[in-house]
Amino acid sequence: MEYRRLTREEERVILHKGTEYPFTGEYEKNFRKGIYRCKRCNAPLYRSESKFDAGCGWPSFDEEIKGAVTKVPDRDGIRTEIQCSACGAHLGHVFYGEGFTEKNTRHCVNSISMVFEADE
Repeated sequence: MEYRRLTREEERVILHKGTEYPFTGEYEKNFRKGIYRCKRCNAPLYRSESKFDAGCGWPSFDEEIKGAVTKVPDRDGIRTEIQCSACGAHLGHVFYGEGFTEKNTRHCVNSISMVFEADE
């Protein structure tokens, strides 16, 4: 698999499981129609229809594209990390039971971990 060349900040988040500062990401307030892809390998992750404004400072989705995201216990022992299933890139964390949507799920994703491809 061929990976995109990452900046130092992208590596800090995507490879070393960092977090971008809240309310600073490129896609936090993006509500255009399209698809969000993994910044590292370009695999499709989320459709714009599953994005919602949680007011948390990061892009939020209530559903991933089937098979696109792997959920693993976070090293803090409390949260659940989400990774790109294709390449293992760190995306963020998933939370349940918050009541934001009918699916009761919030994928809290770093904008820096994704690339947005708008519908034509």
